[in-house]
Amino acid sequence: MTQPPKSTTETGPKTTIKKAKDSEQSVAGKLLIELGPLLVFFGVNAAYGIFVGTAAFMVATLLALGVAWWLYRKVPIMPIVSAGLVLAFGGLTLYLHDDTFIKIKPTIVYTMFAVLLIGGLFARKHVLALLFGPVFNLTDEGWQKLTIRWAIFFVAMAVLNEFVWRSFSTDTWVSFKAFGFLPITFVFAMSQVPLMQRYGVEENSQ
Repeated sequence: MTQPPKSTTETGPKTTIKKAKDSEQSVAGKLLIELGPLLVFFGVNAAYGIFVGTAAFMVATLLALGVAWWLYRKVPIMPIVSAGLVLAFGGLTLYLHDDTFIKIKPTIVYTMFAVLLIGGLFARKHVLALLFGPVFNLTDEGWQKLTIRWAIFFVAMAVLNEFVWRSFSTDTWVSFKAFGFLPITFVFAMSQVPLMQRYGVEENSQ
């Protein structure tokens, strides 16, 4: 007696499970790439000081970019820019033996992102749409409001970094960089979901 052909309902759950596992692996990989260098920076700084920690941070950043390329065969532009600044300011820190350079690196990065977003508004180009357009589809008003919010956020983060490194010890700044900046950014990003939902555009409505 011949067996009936397998139905699509049998392969459907397997496909769903596979996609879920792939998604989990993707999230885990991105977290490792994002958090790995910061955790290395924190741990090595605690054990050997800011200068050895800076060198380890630079190496870990390069390794993270390599892992990102190996996993996804591409690296977004912002991590590349951030890594370039880590190498530049980290190199100055080690060469001049002055930890001020690595401390102001986040200030430079956040300020640069804010200027880029604001400049895009004046040029009537939504930079966020270029970065996240394939993922999110918003109206022009939605992109404009989201851009303004992110620009303000980046300015605030630049000011916060300046306050922390100028007001507290190096170890406190490193701890805040490792465990403060990323959670704050995540919470802010999640707080923008209602705006994106309000100004979202269905693909079939265009």
